[in-house]
Amino acid sequence: MVKVVQSSVEIMTPLDGEAILKHLELCIRNCYKSEDKIEPGSAEKMIRKIIELKHEAMLEHFSVTVRLITDIGVYKDLTRHRIASFAIESTRYCNYSKGKFGSEITVMEPPVLKKGTPDYDFWLKSMQQMEDNYNEMASRGYKPDVLRMLLPHSTKASVIMTANLREWRHIFKLRTAKAAHPTVREIMNKTLEAFKKQIPVVFDDIQPDED
Repeated sequence: MVKVVQSSVEIMTPLDGEAILKHLELCIRNCYKSEDKIEPGSAEKMIRKIIELKHEAMLEHFSVTVRLITDIGVYKDLTRHRIASFAIESTRYCNYSKGKFGSEITVMEPPVLKKGTPDYDFWLKSMQQMEDNYNEMASRGYKPDVLRMLLPHSTKASVIMTANLREWRHIFKLRTAKAAHPTVREIMNKTLEAFKKQIPVVFDDIQPDED
C-alpha cells in the first residue's frame, strides 16, 4: 500500500545562535580592525546593521545543513540555487520494491488537495496504481534506473542541503513568496521557522507571504 507522509525539516548543523552572531561579528570587524569594540550585545547590533545596509556578503561566513523530507518536484526547484550543495536520495539506486523500503513507495501529502475530497481520492488512487505498476515492473527484473521512470513528482525525497546564511536568506525570500509552488512554500516556511528559532536576528526581517 502506498505510504503518504508529511513534509519535515531537520537542522543537521549544531547551532548556537549567540556563537554564530559573535563569529559573524568577528569576521565583519576584521574589515575595519575594530575588534576592540566587541562587547556584550554588540554582535546583535552589528548583524542588524549589515542587513539594514544590505552588506550581506559577511553572512557567507557561516553555513547550515538541513535534511528536508519533501517531494521530487521540490528538490528540482531547490537545486536551481547555485550557491548550495545537495545530497539527494537516488531513485536510480533505491529499489522501493525491496523489503528495505517495505516494498512500498512513499509519497508526500499534497498541500493543494484536501484529504477526504474526490480530488484527493483520485490522486491517491493514481499513486496506488503507480506503486502497483512499479512493483510489477520490478518483478519482471527491471532495475531501479528503469523503474524510476514510473515515479511521479509526489514521490518522497530525502534531501540534504547546505548553504551559507546569505544564500538561505535569498532562498527564503524566493521560496516563501506566493509565486513559489505550494509544495516548495510549505517546506521552506517550515525551514524558515526552524531557522528563526535557533539563529537570532539573521532572518527576523523575512516574512512569508500570507495565503
